[in-house]
Amino acid sequence: MSTTDKVIISCAVTGSVHTPSMSPYLPLTPDQITEQAIDAANAGAAILHLHARDPIDGRPTPDPKVFDQFVPRIKAATNAVINITTGGSTRMTMEERLAYPIQAQPEMCSINMGSMNFSIHPAARKIQEWIHPWEKPYIEGMEDMIFRNTFKDIKYILQTLGDGFGTKFEFECYDVGHLYSLAHFMDEGLIKGPVFIQSIYGILGGIGADPENLSIMRTTADRLFGRENYRFSVLGAGRHQMPLLTMAAIMGGNVRVGLEDSLFIGKGQLAHSCADQVRKIRRILEELSMEIATPEEARIMLGLKGKDAVNF
Repeated sequence: MSTTDKVIISCAVTGSVHTPSMSPYLPLTPDQITEQAIDAANAGAAILHLHARDPIDGRPTPDPKVFDQFVPRIKAATNAVINITTGGSTRMTMEERLAYPIQAQPEMCSINMGSMNFSIHPAARKIQEWIHPWEKPYIEGMEDMIFRNTFKDIKYILQTLGDGFGTKFEFECYDVGHLYSLAHFMDEGLIKGPVFIQSIYGILGGIGADPENLSIMRTTADRLFGRENYRFSVLGAGRHQMPLLTMAAIMGGNVRVGLEDSLFIGKGQLAHSCADQVRKIRRILEELSMEIATPEEARIMLGLKGKDAVNF
């Protein structure tokens, strides 16, 4: 099997959406993020998508000093591609969101391809006891929050990190319109291939997690970019994770797991780690006779600058 036919597994380790009261297994401290990221890489994740958390109470933080407590350790212990968020959280300014990516100059960064309503506020109704005072207003407050990424914002990120440091991007597309925005930036010459599209399903405010929508996103990307010119990956939020990822792989796509995207490993069963989810999707894929891409194969497939060309 050629490298291009292999499946890249990405793992989003902690994110900025879930809170400590939702799962005791959500990694929050630098040590926990380090351990779960390394375990996920050892389980088969070629790409590690990383956010930072305040070590005291687990709230999302953009502080480069916190990132520095785990990112270099993960790099030293694995060969995985380290992918740093530029999304941060809906509460962060652009300056905060880019503080660590500008310092770290990583191989990859994520980038949300549009401003959008992005919320899990209904989840607050399911929590009976909150561990920290910030959590409930944080989740409930999402009902009146917008994730901002205007065309000017996206252009700034692409130029600052892409042109400035040779960073490639995980283009997070939460709806069909985001694919057209991505095509616009390609037409403007601001994006160079190969393009890695992370299509996302099941977030309130974005496209739903219906299997038909996965087909719509795939065929739309084919029409806009030509299948040979991009890599397709799928993120299914919550309970939609494994079914949509299996469908995506059968359609020639790549997959993303991790406790940022879903806290569960099965119906009503919390995942004890990100590695649990990596192992599960890897088993499914291998039983379907698919091969998993190594980090070096993923670097070739995505045209990355290499592990040694970063600043951490």
